[in-house]
Amino acid sequence: MSLALDRLREERKLWRREKPFGFWARPMVSADGTLDLMKWEAGIPGKADTPWEGGEYLLRITFPEEYPSKPPKCQFDPVLFHPNIYPSGTVCLSLLNEEKDWRPSITLKQILLAIQHLLTNENPLDPAQREPYELYTKNKDEYFRRVKEQARRMFPKRK
Repeated sequence: MSLALDRLREERKLWRREKPFGFWARPMVSADGTLDLMKWEAGIPGKADTPWEGGEYLLRITFPEEYPSKPPKCQFDPVLFHPNIYPSGTVCLSLLNEEKDWRPSITLKQILLAIQHLLTNENPLDPAQREPYELYTKNKDEYFRRVKEQARRMFPKRK
């Protein structure tokens, strides 16, 4: 696990220097008050000029002990209405699949940008959630209406 923790410490430093505008990410705090580098939470902003605009989408990221050899699990909480998000909130993305496009060199920044890209570039060839998939493929107007409604509910709460 030491390799994973070393890498995550580096990721945290890199994130602080190079985080994209509108995004945030941080390790979660354990019950004893210490930072848990293996569990993060992040906010992904909806892209401007898309139905996702205005929303901030909360993501929980769990890094396995084998990280970076194995990819993290990324889950939206609450679950998003999207054809490539499983009913559990888990993101269906080849970049996060070690059998497909995962590489140990992929950074947290690349992961979050790829997930933001997925939100506005749905992949109907890899559906994970039935209702959004059916609306996206059969009634895009209704699908995008639902996405806009969701974005309004996910408006960021400033602290």
